[in-house]
Amino acid sequence: MNVRRRAPQLAAKLKVLRETEIVNTQLWPMVYAMAVNEENAAGGRVVTAPTNGAAGIIPAVLHYFRKFNPHATQERVENFLLTAGAIGILYKTNASISGADVGCQGEVGVACSMAAGAYAEVIGGTPKQVENAAEMAMEHHLGLTCDPVGGLVQIPCIERNGIAAEKALKLGTLALLEDGTDKKVSLDEVIRTMLQTGRDMKATYKETSLAGLAATLRKKAVPVSVRVVEC
Repeated sequence: MNVRRRAPQLAAKLKVLRETEIVNTQLWPMVYAMAVNEENAAGGRVVTAPTNGAAGIIPAVLHYFRKFNPHATQERVENFLLTAGAIGILYKTNASISGADVGCQGEVGVACSMAAGAYAEVIGGTPKQVENAAEMAMEHHLGLTCDPVGGLVQIPCIERNGIAAEKALKLGTLALLEDGTDKKVSLDEVIRTMLQTGRDMKATYKETSLAGLAATLRKKAVPVSVRVVEC
């Protein structure tokens, strides 16, 4: 589709804007995530987290934590990965992490949930606060469709990873502002809801590129021969 890489140029602009620290730190995680997904879109090697199409979110949040948090020890980095993995297991076991099965809520939604819970853990959250961060992240991705333009994991996938990375950071932080005891929705409940929502979703919105943004922009899509699985 001739989608150009944007992360390098955005990173260069942010380096110039260091004096505006608030803008700078808020945008870096988006750039980190987009860089990973641009590499995936180009056929490069990335780590599924939990999928290729959602591979930018967890490393973006982790890299942001390591770069901007003075308390980012190796032990906390390991705890981040362990927490994210544990949350991911809950989704894989009790629902799905496949866009072809439940839409993008199962890919970007799950990755955001994993990252939000992991971030809450490493900035000092209790188990309840970690659960709440993960729950909130999925709650606000429920119903998210998987409609990649041209069948490629580029539009809207690359930007979507950047937005989800920023969302994970904010929700991880928000969870620590409350003790979480008054939360009305549990992580288990939102996982069950995500699965049922995916079951109710039409197949045209589950990685088939037959509806949604993919259908709207079909004339702009450049036919390609797909040789590498990107999702």
